[in-house]
Order: sequence, then structure tokens, then C-alpha cells
Amino acid sequence: MEVNLEKLAFDIDFHPSENLISAGLINGDLLLYRYTADSVPQRVLEVHAHTESCRAVRFIHEGRDVETGSTIARLEDAHGDAVNRIINLTESTIASGDDEGCIKVWDTRQRSCTNSFDAHEDYVSDMTFASDSMRLLGTSGDGTLSVCNLRRNKIQTQSEFSEDELLNVVIMKNGRKVVCGSQSGTLLLYSYGYFKDCSDRFVDLSPNSVDALLKLDEDRIITGSENGLISLVGILPNRIIQPIAEHSEYPIERLAFSYNKKYLGSIAHDQMLKIWDLDDILQNPGNALNNQAAVEDGDSDGMDVDNPPKSNKGTKRKSESKGHALNSSNNFFADL
Repeated sequence: MEVNLEKLAFDIDFHPSENLISAGLINGDLLLYRYTADSVPQRVLEVHAHTESCRAVRFIHEGRDVETGSTIARLEDAHGDAVNRIINLTESTIASGDDEGCIKVWDTRQRSCTNSFDAHEDYVSDMTFASDSMRLLGTSGDGTLSVCNLRRNKIQTQSEFSEDELLNVVIMKNGRKVVCGSQSGTLLLYSYGYFKDCSDRFVDLSPNSVDALLKLDEDRIITGSENGLISLVGILPNRIIQPIAEHSEYPIERLAFSYNKKYLGSIAHDQMLKIWDLDDILQNPGNALNNQAAVEDGDSDGMDVDNPPKSNKGTKRKSESKGHALNSSNNFFADL
């Protein structure tokens, strides 16, 4: 399944219980699509949420009444700088990270900030939450991994500076390992509780930057790289298990799972949203690769898109976003 979004998308998110997916675009629009197996996703909502780009989108409050498109709330100047990343923590809390390294935690029902951390010196690229210990882990363009203690409202520890930007982070091996993707394509592995320096490096994805990272299970991750390739990677032992799909020749911007992990969503700099049957591509990875190659071979004129930037990582973009679903500027948040 695929659909032309007609604009560059920066983020996608699947509805937590229905066959809906949202996308935030470079022009500030928020799109909502309904998808079914073996059919083109149908647009059910288009909202011009902001005048500048929408870099982060998340469903909150179980995605209730999302198709109404109505704005529930907006917080002006929630951050001093544009918000680059948003993740869900609990049913009623989310975390946001901005272009200058500040991480904040929000109560979405009270619409108030509960924690604030000046965690980094450059943009916050990604975050993940260890719910059992109430630790929020963040990565940044400054090349560090931070660990914020939400109970004590303090930065518990921070890694030494890496040689290049850290772009994403997941917790693996039942909480024992933390994996970060980087601009150089190296995966950095940290032992949980020992964050000053990585315990292992996996370089087989280099030199293409790892722009998207998803945890499939405790032993495997799915990576999206600068060359447009989506791969299944094993952690400890570290190995590329197999390439499973090729979105396009353009850099992957974001990957996301549907609520039941039946589908994998991908966006890249070709302006296309693609939804893959995850069971099918894991069992028959050649199908996705061969189908993509056939499409490209059949289009002798190439894609009818402007030449996009090679990567948007490490650049400052003033931005805004929206959603039941949430936003991505220093203005925050709106519900659909």
C-alpha cells in the first residue's frame, strides 16, 4: 500500500486501535488516512495545522474523536525553540525535545509541564522511556545519550560525546542494552546503567546514516537508512539478518508500527507514504525488494518530485505540528 503525500513528511504515527495513520508535512499540514489490506489508503482528514513545518505527530488519549479534526488545546511558547521530537510515555503524559536540547514532560490532561531538563547542547533527535524505572533516555545531535530521572526531576547521567550525531534510541534485551543509531551508520550499544561509553559498536550499516530505528522484539530491530533501505538487524549477536524492503533511493525519514504490529509504515524524501505487510516482508523479504525494483524499472522518466535534501538531520528547522497527534514547534499541542 502506498500514497503520494505530495509534500515532504517528517513524521508518521499509527492510531492505537484503529486502521488510521497520520502524517505531518513540511508545509504544516496534518493528514489522516484510513488503510485496509491491498487497497490505496484513503484520506479522511486534512488540517492546515500550522504555518511552518510539522515535525512530530502522536496520537494521545487513545485517539478518541480523532476524525472530527477539531482543536482541543494549544500551548503557546511551550518550548523556547522548535520541537523536533515527541513520544508517548503513559496514557496521560508525553515528552518533547527541541532544537536546543531541552526535554520536557507534559501532562496532556492538565496541559501543564511536569518536568524540564536542559539535557543537550544540540537538537533532541529521539527519546525512549523505561517505565519500570521512570527514566527517559534521549539522543541528540551533540553526540550524547542522556538519562533523565522523572521521579527526581534531574539528569541522572550522560554519555561521553560520540564522534557523530546520535539519531535514535531503543532499549533492548529486556532492559539490559540500549542501542543508538548514528549519522555515520554505526550502531552504538550501551549496557544499561553504564552510559558513559558504549560497550560495543556495529558498523555493517555504514556509511549510510541510520535515520530510523524500531524495536521489533528484544533481539531484533528494524532500521531505515540514508540509502532508502529497510533492514532487519539482530542485536547480540550483532548482524544484518536481511534487507526486507526498499522504500526508494531517498533517505528514510521515519518508520512506525501499526497498533498490532501487522503493518510497518515508512516515509522518505520521495514524498511517499508506504505501508508494508510486516508478516509478509519478514517471511518473504525478496518480494518487497523485487516489487520496488519493478516499479522503478517501469518508470523510465523517474520520479516526478523536486530534488529533496539528502538528509534533514542536524539542521535547524523552525517548525510546527499538530495532532491527536501532537505538535512540533515551540507552540504545543492540538488534538484532532
